[in-house]
Amino acid sequence: MLPAVQVHSFKALLFMTYRSGRHFLQIPGPSNVPDRILHATAMPTIDHRGPTFAALGHEVLTGIRRIFQTDQPVIIYPSSGTGAWEAALVNTLNPGDAVLMAETGQFAALWNDLATKIGFKPQYIAGDWRRGVIPDQIEDALRADSDRKIKAVCIVHNETSTGTTSKVARVREAIDAAGHPALLMVDTVSGLGSIDYRHQEWGVDVTVSGSQKGLMLPPGLGFNAISEKALAAHKTSKFPRSYWDWTNMLAANAGGSFPFTPATNLLYGLKEAIAMLEEEGLPNVFARHHRLAEAARRCVTAWGLDIQCVVPDERSDIVTTVRMPEGHSGDAFRKVALERFDVSLGSGLGRIADKVFRIGHLGDFNESMLMGTLADVEMGLTVAGVPHDKGGIDAAMSWLTGNAGPL
Repeated sequence: MLPAVQVHSFKALLFMTYRSGRHFLQIPGPSNVPDRILHATAMPTIDHRGPTFAALGHEVLTGIRRIFQTDQPVIIYPSSGTGAWEAALVNTLNPGDAVLMAETGQFAALWNDLATKIGFKPQYIAGDWRRGVIPDQIEDALRADSDRKIKAVCIVHNETSTGTTSKVARVREAIDAAGHPALLMVDTVSGLGSIDYRHQEWGVDVTVSGSQKGLMLPPGLGFNAISEKALAAHKTSKFPRSYWDWTNMLAANAGGSFPFTPATNLLYGLKEAIAMLEEEGLPNVFARHHRLAEAARRCVTAWGLDIQCVVPDERSDIVTTVRMPEGHSGDAFRKVALERFDVSLGSGLGRIADKVFRIGHLGDFNESMLMGTLADVEMGLTVAGVPHDKGGIDAAMSWLTGNAGPL
């Protein structure tokens, strides 16, 4: 028989789980899934070898190219972004190849770890997790590679752990300035559909992305957008692969199908996501994210707290990573914010675990949602006893009222 205190605790858990109002999911992904996409994913599952699915397949395979801003192929996997990372490498390189990677945060570190585990030889440019990729460092490393052993440059476009966005076009220019033939691979798992990303114009060879951030979908789809140069490298790659193989995917995709069972209902959601982004217009989507992000940054600055990214024009429009004052725990603060105000904030990852908290402002998100989030954060700071100045909410409101978006 359970002690009385345990029985009481169990009853409290059983009967006090409902909280009125909406939960504020303000982590930097997975992001909030809008009702239109939720309803789309609730469509009946269909025969993935039949004509109805082929029409859906053609529609999403064509539409997603417009979101990547390319007319080149985009491959869709039932996977996380991690799977898409692996697919990018194993489809273009050979066992033991050297790859150049830049440390901008936790996700750059994880991609480096993955490359090492599956048999590549990363050359890792160390970073301080306070800024994006430094193009001059890429150029210098490639100029020093006189034997052309480096076969790919791998960078993270939007590093959600640090709230930093790197300048992809400048990295492409650095590779070209060095006269180096390395492929350019970019992770824009969080950037796609939230901040401007131009796969073809910026000369990216393989772009990696996922469904659960700016595309506003549940997790479960991974993407590889590929260039003609990447396809040429694929034809000479000897890396063992099966599930990730581009050859099989492209052959099946030509008929609107997949070489294995696809994530049918997520593809229905992807169709709706593409429609929503194009109804708003990609330039308007990017402008909305910038406007809301700038309001968040002004709020944090008015609180007297430090932003993790120290380069203003590299600060992410998707997430603001906020440094905790010395002696205060990011995780303890997030716990207070969740329990008292029903808001989920992003945790610190890797070397900045417990030292920061992250405010996600991406996807299906507007001014009212942002202001509710920032108010929750300020109340949480007060209750948790985290030193801060007042006036953050006023600073955000002043920015938003003076910088209205399109009606």
